[in-house]
Amino acid sequence: MQREIKLTADGSHTIAIPEMNVTYHSHHGAMAESMHVFIDAGLNHLFNQSTTQPVNILEMGLGTGLNALLTLQEAIKHKRSIHYTAIEIFPLTQTEIGQLNYGKMLSLQKEFLQLHNASWDEDICINEFFTLKKINVSLLELNLIYPINCIYFDAFSPIVQPELWTLPVFENLFRLLTPGGILVTYCSKSEVRKAIADAGFTVTKIPGPYGKREMVRAGKQLTD
Repeated sequence: MQREIKLTADGSHTIAIPEMNVTYHSHHGAMAESMHVFIDAGLNHLFNQSTTQPVNILEMGLGTGLNALLTLQEAIKHKRSIHYTAIEIFPLTQTEIGQLNYGKMLSLQKEFLQLHNASWDEDICINEFFTLKKINVSLLELNLIYPINCIYFDAFSPIVQPELWTLPVFENLFRLLTPGGILVTYCSKSEVRKAIADAGFTVTKIPGPYGKREMVRAGKQLTD
């Protein structure tokens, strides 16, 4: 599978797969999109609900490492403990990692390389606030034994990976999520919202990043 590094409108990189006609991020701005969808609408929304508790995050999938790096930056900024689980079945090569500019843009190059070079299938402490666990497994085979507070659902679009946007997948994610937890995704297609809602989530459409009118934040209601 051929992958190409591309520059987006905010100066940050993304990766394109020409044969699939997809990119890992929006051409309007990779970093801006990730900040809007996963950090502002996801992580910081969760932070605002609780000021002390550690946060367990699950990302589908690790990809370029941008979402993980931005989350690490927020963990440092807010001095909040985060355990970050990322699944990925097609890791980047060392050459691709070396070409991406996120670490340099954020002055976190050492941490960016640590994220990508961390061992698989074990907890790796990146710093005092951020622990990473990378799992080389498909979302369809994921089976975690610890609860998750926030899910970054960042799979390729339903057109490209329809098998990952189905009711059974969201039912499994709903099971993993703690009451009061949330799932955020850039996709707001009606069939996706229906699958998420049918799995038990409360689904809310909220404003999307630049170039996209809407996105989804879905929650698991607190039990009485």
